[in-house]
Amino acid sequence: MDQAFIQDFLSGNITVILLAVFIIVCILLGVRIVPQSEKYVVERFGRLHAVLGPGINLIIPFLDTVAHKISILERQLPNALQDAITTDNVLVKVETSVFYRITEPEKTVYRIRDVDGAIATTVAGIVRSEIGKMELDHVQSNRSELIDKIRDQVKAMVDDWGIEVTRAEILDVNLDEATRAAMLQQLNAERARRAQVTEAEGQKRAVELAADAELYQAEQTAKARRIQAEAEAYATQVVAAAIAENGLEAAQYQVALKQVEALTKVGEGQGSNTVILPASALEAFGDAFKLLKGGK
Repeated sequence: MDQAFIQDFLSGNITVILLAVFIIVCILLGVRIVPQSEKYVVERFGRLHAVLGPGINLIIPFLDTVAHKISILERQLPNALQDAITTDNVLVKVETSVFYRITEPEKTVYRIRDVDGAIATTVAGIVRSEIGKMELDHVQSNRSELIDKIRDQVKAMVDDWGIEVTRAEILDVNLDEATRAAMLQQLNAERARRAQVTEAEGQKRAVELAADAELYQAEQTAKARRIQAEAEAYATQVVAAAIAENGLEAAQYQVALKQVEALTKVGEGQGSNTVILPASALEAFGDAFKLLKGGK
């Protein structure tokens, strides 16, 4: 009886243990904790059922399975070199770099097999196509415009793959040795031409400044002469006005006084005891006295 009881007890506990183990397994299979940097693609009977985002998610055990674990972190493709020919028939090697991230894992999983290879091929085709529409000088001087065109076209073409292209850069544009030597020669010629133009412009400017200086000097000289002529004309007007107002006698009186003053200064010289006067001096004295008497 004891053995039967023990057997019944053991059989009942085994059932409970098995049931507990089954429940634990179901919980483990039904609860999925998705990291922040990933998304899980769930299939049910081999078909897409759901996409699990970061956090705790529940699925039906034995019916649903996590078929793909996709990282949503930004990725960088290996730097690639593409050969391209410009419209002026110059062969260039373009080094590109592309960054992307997966935004819709269900599209990436079921629509494309090799994501990196597909993006690299797409970028290479777009680079060749865009550079084939441009001349070499335009490629060198408008690199930012070329990058924008490549980025926009890549974004449009990979949209069906559930991918977002975050950056597409042109790292370098390399030329062959012959083209590089020709460009260097052209650059040196352009520098020489600019130097000659600068020197010619300097000489022209010097001549212009010299001419401006001469013109300024001539203007100032003419201005001084004009002012002197105006002063002389003014003095003449004053004398004419005085003569018109006081008569000719006043003018003769002033001239006679000047003559007397001049003779007096000559007589006052040191070591002079005798003063010799010209004959006209006496007439000047006489005219002066006459004018004085006449004025009285």
